[in-house]
Amino acid sequence: QVHLVESGGGLVQAGGSLSPSCSASGRTANRYSMGWFRQAPGKEREFAAAISWLGTVTVYSDAVKGRFTIARDNAKNTVYLQMNSLKPEDTAVYYCAYTPRIPTQKQWDYDYWGQGTQVTVSS
Repeated sequence: QVHLVESGGGLVQAGGSLSPSCSASGRTANRYSMGWFRQAPGKEREFAAAISWLGTVTVYSDAVKGRFTIARDNAKNTVYLQMNSLKPEDTAVYYCAYTPRIPTQKQWDYDYWGQGTQVTVSS
């Protein structure tokens, strides 16, 4: 069992920045990838970013590419999502997810999920 806890969401004005984080604990694999997904009100959950164990491979959705940066600190079992130039359409609950596989955009490849952290961007 792997336990994921997100933190660092909040309310920010358009153009601002936030940097939520996600801490993993429990029976993690020796090497694992992490992803961030988001779900806006009334919409399906969608992929945002993912990162490999060493951080050498990162994947972004077109919606966040160039504005968001995913990073990780394996010594702390923590993954971060630096979000810059935020837009009202970035408003969503942000979830981190764990997979023992390579980083992927596919939700079904992730075995464990956090409870989510709310990000609200006002116009």
